[in-house]
Amino acid sequence: MTSLPVRHRRLPVWALVLTVVAVALPAIATSRAQGAAAGCTVTYTTNEWAGGFTAQIRVTNLGAALNGWRLEWAYGGDQQVTSAWNAQVTQSGSAATAVNVAHNAVLVAGGSVDFGLQGTWRTADPAPTAFALNGAPCGGTATPTPTPTPTPTPTTPAECAGAGATICSDFEDQKGTVPSGDWQTTAPDCQGTGKVVVDTSVAYSGTRSLRVDGGAGYCNHVFAASTRDLSSVGPVVYVRMRVRHTTALPTNHVTFVSMPDASQGGKALRVGGQNGALQWNRESDDATLPEQSPAGVALSTPLATGRWLCLRYQIDTTAQSMRTWVDDQEITGLRVDGVPTQNVDGQWLARRTPPRPTGLRLGWESYGTGDDTLWFDDVALGSAPIGC
Repeated sequence: MTSLPVRHRRLPVWALVLTVVAVALPAIATSRAQGAAAGCTVTYTTNEWAGGFTAQIRVTNLGAALNGWRLEWAYGGDQQVTSAWNAQVTQSGSAATAVNVAHNAVLVAGGSVDFGLQGTWRTADPAPTAFALNGAPCGGTATPTPTPTPTPTPTTPAECAGAGATICSDFEDQKGTVPSGDWQTTAPDCQGTGKVVVDTSVAYSGTRSLRVDGGAGYCNHVFAASTRDLSSVGPVVYVRMRVRHTTALPTNHVTFVSMPDASQGGKALRVGGQNGALQWNRESDDATLPEQSPAGVALSTPLATGRWLCLRYQIDTTAQSMRTWVDDQEITGLRVDGVPTQNVDGQWLARRTPPRPTGLRLGWESYGTGDDTLWFDDVALGSAPIGC
């Protein structure tokens, strides 16, 4: 990522989850890329909200190995694909086509490939019911999966005490417009035009949230920092928060979660974005997870805008081990398990000392271009897993 001379460096909605599984059928068409598909299965899983959706698609090749693949399907509603990752997706009318990118062109026999897309809809968003891989159809019907009843998660001080969470805040105790009490405004490196306020007009639950107006420009930093000391939380630190972005993650590096890290002498572990996708960044050596290679970025994900997301992650303080989820979908490129993955986690594993977070800050850091208005709500952190 770009080095800079700084010390960094719409209302609540339920996600409707649909899954369609395409059953393998014999090949009946000539391949359009090198290799032929004798059959395939496809899973198409969506997170839907009013007027928009994201879809995670997994293709499993049941035929001979392919060197170049092309997946085709038709939408039954008025969906329009607006962006994609891990594949090149185009659309003409209701017909959509996904073609491999360079790093995932080879699809071995029995192997799978994953890609995703984001889109809009106005009147209907039914899941596709038929797919074809390199011209060979995979049949099937869409079977909606009922939205599961969410497991209650502690949000009040009393519930937090019972669950053993160290931080558990829905910001309902914030009476004024300026963060106070358990949250304090701070700019650890330098301050610009950004500001943090308690908002009573937008919230995931209750009537209040934390609003951040993050400004662009060199060294434009502002955060609300929890006053809780996290030095004894662990050995695994579990974090869950609701976050809502107005603007898509930019090309340049930004941060919206910062955790002071004792293993870096107080410098921060940071969650943010670069090249349009979610990433971790380590302040002391500027390592990123994933690496900013085409392969690394493709294994991360952009963040939907205009709706609440559930961001969860866990950090092992005894080993280099981390996992990250968005809306309960684990992000492959943000997983550290000690086993190197070329062009993905090499920078991160270069440092052998496990992280030791001591604090939590929510806000915005910009190191060049990139501004956003975002909200945080239902923030929880503790030594036990915390669900969405």
